[in-house]
Amino acid sequence: MRTALLGDIHANLEALEAVLADATTQGVTDYACLGDVVGYNADPVTCLNMIRDIGCPTVKGNHDQDASEDHSLENMNPVAATALQWTRNQLDEDQRLWLKRLRMVRQVSDYTIVHSTLDQPVNWNYVTNRFDAISNFSYQFTQLCFHGHTHVPRVYIKSEKVRQIPADAVVIEPSAKYFINIGSVGQPRDGDPRACYAIYDPENNLVVFRRVDYDIAKTQAKIIEAGLPKALAERLAEGR
Repeated sequence: MRTALLGDIHANLEALEAVLADATTQGVTDYACLGDVVGYNADPVTCLNMIRDIGCPTVKGNHDQDASEDHSLENMNPVAATALQWTRNQLDEDQRLWLKRLRMVRQVSDYTIVHSTLDQPVNWNYVTNRFDAISNFSYQFTQLCFHGHTHVPRVYIKSEKVRQIPADAVVIEPSAKYFINIGSVGQPRDGDPRACYAIYDPENNLVVFRRVDYDIAKTQAKIIEAGLPKALAERLAEGR
């Protein structure tokens, strides 16, 4: 069994399609989605329906929550708020209800998935260093936990102490715990504009990160055509 971990798709259809095609070439048999299926980009309905059709375990992201509700967005970053209001207008009630019913945390076989953190998932906290990760490990009851939210692939390992290791090919040590950010399919922010996801291979005790080229220009054109903020299109080519 090989599982593709997808997160922060953010309505980027071209990136999602490229990742799914790549996963097929890598012998992936299962999928899990770590939230933020919608928001920012121009294909929320199609991306949401694709994840629903796959039928994979999925947890709720902050953009999924905001898109499924009717609360004010005035305290949010104006660019994100504009995209979320536009997204709300694209979704029908059934799609919004699906997003609303997503759980915050799920255990899937021998690993856990969450969008932000295990200690306070409803607060949408960011883990950007090993000190942020320390409190999470107290709430982690499986050896592996996969998360997203920052759009930056990172791997934190707890053995004798908590440390960060490169997000590349990670060999799972039997006595350690791992809190792994699998990066972003639809809006990478680590300076690499290619779509990012990870594959968990339990038979070989491996987690491997994959970067995949996709048609960024097509995604950018859709953003502009939809009337979404131009900055959302520009950032995709810069991976920020």
